Amino acid sequence: MTDRPFLVAFDLDGTLVDSAQDLADSGNALLRSYGAQMLTTAEVVAMVGDGARELVRRLLEARSVAVPLNHALARFVALYDTRLVATTRPYEGVVEMLEDASTRARLAVLTNKPAKPTERLLDAFDLRKYFADIVAGDGDLPRKPDPAGLTSLVQRAGVDPSRALMVGDSPADVQTAVNAGVPMCLVRYGFGFAKVSGLERAQAAHEVDRPEALAAVIARLTGS
Repeated sequence: MTDRPFLVAFDLDGTLVDSAQDLADSGNALLRSYGAQMLTTAEVVAMVGDGARELVRRLLEARSVAVPLNHALARFVALYDTRLVATTRPYEGVVEMLEDASTRARLAVLTNKPAKPTERLLDAFDLRKYFADIVAGDGDLPRKPDPAGLTSLVQRAGVDPSRALMVGDSPADVQTAVNAGVPMCLVRYGFGFAKVSGLERAQAAHEVDRPEALAAVIARLTGS
């Protein structure tokens, strides 16, 4: 670990793990349960990134399903719970990147996913051991792109925002970093990257195509 503390906060879905197919299958299972026509995997994945409640709202709206949102959300959570790790896996190179980064910096997870599935995913792939802190989407702090979660992680790490890095694949991740005054690293391999605008890309301090390149960015920033 470097003598000067450094924090790296990671998004989960689309950054550490590729959960696109399981999310899409769960979303379509929800629609099917209401007798609605399914969407393509790409259409469902394009709705991901702002938490389960927003995903469900978008799914219902896309197929004009008129049911109470809370009812549909509970049904989606139950459906997703059975599919959480059916096809989801860490992106190739993520484990090695975390192994290296954890020797150089304090690592944390900042996700809009609820705490229970977040912890189950991390445990399923033996990733939780790398993280000193987790802020999930159903806690006391507002979800991304509100900066409160990232700001809290920075404060708990005892570092200046300039000694932190937000790593993610989506517009919400970029906006969170900008709102918190924390440098941003975009991962182009994540499924959320397709929604990132040119302006948002310009706001990111770093971009990488693979986890190995991210490890090199962290090593350079920590001076180790």
